[in-house]
Amino acid sequence: MNEYESGGVAAGIGLVGGIFYLAIIVLWIVGMWKVFEKAGKPGWAAIIPIYNLIILLEIVGKPMIWILWLIIPCVNIVFAVWLYNLVSKSFGKSEGFTVGLVIFPYIFWPILGFSDARYLGPSAAEAQNGGFGNNPFNNPFNKPTDNQNTPNDTPPPVV
Repeated sequence: MNEYESGGVAAGIGLVGGIFYLAIIVLWIVGMWKVFEKAGKPGWAAIIPIYNLIILLEIVGKPMIWILWLIIPCVNIVFAVWLYNLVSKSFGKSEGFTVGLVIFPYIFWPILGFSDARYLGPSAAEAQNGGFGNNPFNNPFNKPTDNQNTPNDTPPPVV
């Protein structure tokens, strides 16, 4: 085998790898397109860089300042995982689904887009729990020391 033949093999491997890469990107975009449509947003927005992040932020109900956080190196990794978690919650999925979106987005975006998962609203878990989660100590309007079973106008018991 001379150097010309090995160059042809390398070109063939590169061509097959490039086609495989494009197929993965198409799967990802098609899945995102369907997710956007489920959330009532235009599906074509999945094709446009940066704008698709703006639409994702609208879907999960986060402010536009997050675009800045998603552009800054190193910080963007944390915020992208957080954003994917909020997308999962907005469609009623668990943290396990978030792990799938982070590790295998080309598989889990189409699953989310083509499954029977419904859009529940911006970060449905936060909306159901009042934005403070399930921990009553995180809610600044809740006094965990108060007895939750008695009305507020009842005096405390005498000890």
